[in-house]
Amino acid sequence: MSGAASTTIDPRLAGRRVLVKVPATTANLGPGFDTLGLALSVYDELEVSVRDEPGALVEVHGVGEGEVPTDASNLVVRSILHTFEKHGVTAPGLHLVARNVIPHGRGMGSSGAAIVAGVMAAKGLLDGIVELGPDDLLARATELEGHPDNVAPALFGGLTIAWVTTEGPQHKRLTVHRGVSLLVAVPVESTMSTALARSLQPESVPHQDAIFNVSRSALLIAALIQSPELLHAATEDKLHQSYRASAMPETNALIQVLREHGLAAVVSGAGPSVLVLCSDPSQRLLAAELIEKHATTPWESHMLAVDFKGATVVTHPAEAAA
Repeated sequence: MSGAASTTIDPRLAGRRVLVKVPATTANLGPGFDTLGLALSVYDELEVSVRDEPGALVEVHGVGEGEVPTDASNLVVRSILHTFEKHGVTAPGLHLVARNVIPHGRGMGSSGAAIVAGVMAAKGLLDGIVELGPDDLLARATELEGHPDNVAPALFGGLTIAWVTTEGPQHKRLTVHRGVSLLVAVPVESTMSTALARSLQPESVPHQDAIFNVSRSALLIAALIQSPELLHAATEDKLHQSYRASAMPETNALIQVLREHGLAAVVSGAGPSVLVLCSDPSQRLLAAELIEKHATTPWESHMLAVDFKGATVVTHPAEAAA
């Protein structure tokens, strides 16, 4: 279904309710700037119900409670409305209950998760009215996020390679080697704006730096899916982390310490969190010890798994609610 949206709300939407679960993500992974992403075993959950009154009513529990908007300007609501509009359906009144765990402004894909939560909620609400396939979901999420590196793993789980063509965003999902484990160190007090981080990037980079990152990105795919022992060499980067280092000096200092000890440490997304890709569980313990020893402000180390499912939605049609 496409074209201009009708002013009449589809009666099949009445009473519908969906439950959505979306993983956090970490993007770039060092050399794979704006291309590579991993889904993490940290989740935001969302319940969306159709209500009789127009407009949106939002409840936020957990991270962002009392801070994020609770009206139609809420990012999840905007994502739902955007998806409905793109597929020619008038959105009904909505009641959202968000239970957030993913930290905001820490480089763990919180905005991407909010966008994906809205797109998936729309998919569930539109079940039987409009069928949204994987390409539709990625397109809608990328339209709102601006780039697909976070929303692709949030949608599909695992390790994703994302790229953009004239036909729209594309992705390839890969399964991470069972020997790879993750540690994400999150600063308790400091945050980083993605817009600020991007503003620190130069418009062009030296030719040799581009070649350097192409080689490391290719090697990183091999390391993550086949040869974890190569992770340290594969996570070297010359495209973005050094340019952003001045904006998050403690992040940069911790990464240097970790890498000096042979650990594959990188900035998680736009930062300021630190991602450590480990080829042995003992490396995670070492990473946590080094962070605790060298951090000058409070940090929390989370030992995480790769999420392999991606975002999920459970639909409860009105007729099934009785």
